[in-house]
Amino acid sequence: MRSVLFAILVGLVGAALLHIVIVLALPQFTGRDAYTRVLGLLEMDSFFSLTAQPGATGLDNSDPYLRTAVCSFSIADTPARFIARGAVPFWSLSVFDSSSNEVFSMNDQTAVNGNLDLVVATPIQLVDLRKSPPEALAQSIMIEMKDAEGYAVLRALAPLRSFEEQVRNFLSESSCEPFRR
Repeated sequence: MRSVLFAILVGLVGAALLHIVIVLALPQFTGRDAYTRVLGLLEMDSFFSLTAQPGATGLDNSDPYLRTAVCSFSIADTPARFIARGAVPFWSLSVFDSSSNEVFSMNDQTAVNGNLDLVVATPIQLVDLRKSPPEALAQSIMIEMKDAEGYAVLRALAPLRSFEEQVRNFLSESSCEPFRR
């Protein structure tokens, strides 16, 4: 009787573990994870504003007060630089690797002078930048990312309709591009 109960308990625990592994691994096998969806939006190295209606990739901007733009990038050859300037009530940027793990996050309160100026680089590129820092990066925040590819999500707050144009301009004028010396 004891061995039957033990076998049932081991079977239940094994089944639970198997289900957890399958659920966690499923996005990588289906191609519907966040990174794959972002890659399907547009070409790399430019912010793409999301609309209220889901596009072909299924990504949309469902928050009535936040406007969202996404950018996929690659730092395999050169670092990526993110720049955004403008007076909006609030903005935030999150950087994710290709596995959709958050690498870095900041907002207007943690930025230098409230402006976004961020450089994402591989560990080797970061060492090179710190050895001989370019003048253009004097105010930049530099972060390290081990993955060669990723995506960034830039959000801006539009609490009233009167802020819509201001926020739209902020997102459309922001840049996500390879850093050239």
